[in-house]
Amino acid sequence: MIEIKNVTKKYGDKVALNDVSFTVPDGEIFAFIGHNGAGKTTLIKAIVGIHDFDNGEILINGKSIKENPVSCKSEIAFVPDNPELYENMKAIDFIDFICDMYEVSAEVRDKNIKRYAKLFEIENNLNDPISSMSHGMKQKIALISALAHDPKVLIMDEPFVGLDPKAVFDVKEVMNEMVKEGKIIFFSTHILDVAEKLCSKVAIIKNGKLVKTGSMKAIKGDKSLEKVFLELEG
Repeated sequence: MIEIKNVTKKYGDKVALNDVSFTVPDGEIFAFIGHNGAGKTTLIKAIVGIHDFDNGEILINGKSIKENPVSCKSEIAFVPDNPELYENMKAIDFIDFICDMYEVSAEVRDKNIKRYAKLFEIENNLNDPISSMSHGMKQKIALISALAHDPKVLIMDEPFVGLDPKAVFDVKEVMNEMVKEGKIIFFSTHILDVAEKLCSKVAIIKNGKLVKTGSMKAIKGDKSLEKVFLELEG
């Protein structure tokens, strides 16, 4: 479970997050949506321990990201919106580097790397330098690196950007498999029809303030998620 409790984050006089609170339960695909600059990435980076925050608390499976950052991060995989990988490394070396940090056994990493490289159709590219890869290929490497250590919590910022249609489908299938195992998927997206079809829960943020949160069915009612979002924005 992810618990966001009264989190506030300021950049000087600008309030990026204003007393934000909600819970992401186990076994759920949770969408986090809002306009550009609404505070989505700021909160995501606070959850994974990249950004500090001024007030409030964030708990990962009952542990504070501030007080127990290493323990929390050991259960998290994070895929950012822009896959900033080590360009001078080969793809397989980067994935192995991430697996080393998470102390993944040789047997588990070999199985998972083979599985996801085949799924994303890049088995023949693992020895290519990352610098030679397109944005979409780098996104696939970031995803494999995140999935290779079987995280309990998968957090993604705009995960579908740059992916081809088959890869988008494959990522959604992986997400569904993970939640069946009781794991958590929390991601931001601007692709509202995907969020509506895929997610059981949703939170909508506007100008750093949470304006809606709950089950997808309750939030959208008999409207589309896009319609609800545009009404809130308007």
